[in-house]
Amino acid sequence: MHKLLLLIENETLKMWKKRRFLVIVLVLLVIIPMFTYAQLTVAQNNKDKFADWRNEVLQQITDMQNRLSSNRIPEEWKKQQRIAVQQLQYYLDHDVNPSSPNGVTFTREFMNNAVGLFIPLLVLTIGSDLVSGERGTGTIKMLLTKPVRRWKVLFSKLAALTLYVSLLVGVMVLLCYLISGMFFGYGGWGLPIFTGFTINGSEVDTSFVHIVPQWLYMLMQTGLVWLSAMTVAILALMVSVLVRSTAASMVIMMASVIAGTILSSMSSSWENAKYLFAVNLNLPTYLEGSPPPIEGMSFSFSLIVLAIWAIAGLIVSFSVFTKQDILN
Repeated sequence: MHKLLLLIENETLKMWKKRRFLVIVLVLLVIIPMFTYAQLTVAQNNKDKFADWRNEVLQQITDMQNRLSSNRIPEEWKKQQRIAVQQLQYYLDHDVNPSSPNGVTFTREFMNNAVGLFIPLLVLTIGSDLVSGERGTGTIKMLLTKPVRRWKVLFSKLAALTLYVSLLVGVMVLLCYLISGMFFGYGGWGLPIFTGFTINGSEVDTSFVHIVPQWLYMLMQTGLVWLSAMTVAILALMVSVLVRSTAASMVIMMASVIAGTILSSMSSSWENAKYLFAVNLNLPTYLEGSPPPIEGMSFSFSLIVLAIWAIAGLIVSFSVFTKQDILN
């Protein structure tokens, strides 16, 4: 056990010395203020245009309904718009502002938009070369010549990766809240949020809708974001074990994640795409009650698909790493 802890400490220090996590923090320190400024501009325009948030929501509903009358809009997009209209109307009927401007709401919306592509790409920068990178430098040979079982070596890398993925999600939430809070205020933790919308065709079933405070919603959302990020991290580790080149490892995983994002918006008629891990990464949308990208997908379905991909990734990683001829 003591040797395993030393291995985890060693892997954690190696990842820290690569300074990639610091680069990620710097990227966040640039990106988040940009999005905050954009959101602030929108909020200011809406404030000048609408004296009451109810008028703003009514205008959004009217705009959507007008767009629905166009014959040039695909039927799939119309379906999403109809659902969005019904959900906005539900908030309006219950006198709850769905986008009250504050630091917590900004953080919630930023994480919701980042989970499908931005966060997976950041995870890949720290997890795609854990094994392949050490092959290139030759340090893996020195590591494996020590009297330590191979599964412990790989487990220590997985533990360090889990630590950094958790740190990444936590730092992103913290920076979003601190930066956006300077402009929107640090309140909003108790803001009521509706969850439990069920989609039946193009209709919204509100039978199971209930209110949760925004702090609880954020907690659930952050947990789902972490699950998605860990699935990507485990698959990145697997590819890093299978591929000897760091560049090839990163390209394979980046292509998989980006392709999944494109398929999520284009593959409504290709039902088998729902079994791809990248199509199921956007777990927080189920909390909102947004329609799934492909008919037949549900919250439990996406969780099972991601779990199968993650378990398969772990089995392949440990099986190959413990038997592979790495020293030659």
